[in-house]
Amino acid sequence: MNKLALRTEGLHKTYQRGRIKTQALRGVSLAIPRGTFCCIVGPSGHGKSTLMHMLGALDRPTAGQVFIEDQDIGSLSSSALAALRARRIGFVFQFFNLLPNLTALENVTAAMMFSNREKAQRAGRARELLDLVGLSDKYKARPNELSGGQQQRVAIARALANEPDILLMDEPTGNLDSEAEAEVMANIEQLHQQGKTIVIVTHSAEIAARAQQVIRVKDGVLVKE
Repeated sequence: MNKLALRTEGLHKTYQRGRIKTQALRGVSLAIPRGTFCCIVGPSGHGKSTLMHMLGALDRPTAGQVFIEDQDIGSLSSSALAALRARRIGFVFQFFNLLPNLTALENVTAAMMFSNREKAQRAGRARELLDLVGLSDKYKARPNELSGGQQQRVAIARALANEPDILLMDEPTGNLDSEAEAEVMANIEQLHQQGKTIVIVTHSAEIAARAQQVIRVKDGVLVKE
């Protein structure tokens, strides 16, 4: 079995608007072992989130390769990429992206809409995940009835719905106060202890200090320590 969860080789990403080209990534090669707690850090606008989007198959590189374990995902169709994301990767973003008219339980259940589970099984799985992140008393609460930290914990539960082995998180504590950040990070570290591969894009030196692997990005390239 491959010991690497994620790997890139010579990754380039260029965006073009009219005649203006922006090189977001310039030849990035990296390897993230399975089960690692990794942080991607660097200045704003230097390619951190672009790199995460490449790793998570949310966007295609201009050149280079992305491997999820030993699978080169570059040749996959859009539908195959979507299926791969749903099966292997959970995403957590800074702004939660919860559906405002759904309860916490329904937000998590919705992530399993295209799974093979029966409706009752999906609801049971959603309750288990909300229990895991400490929200067993918030099943029926809608997002506007939850604190920022609680909303992010619902987002983490949703990311786990289809049992992915890789979690990609873009500034997951960026909108949280110190107390809520501590709650969310406790959940993240618990998931890491359970064997999940965690990759976090962050500006926080405190969060990066907890990581086993730190990847520094500046001007679209990796900066060596």
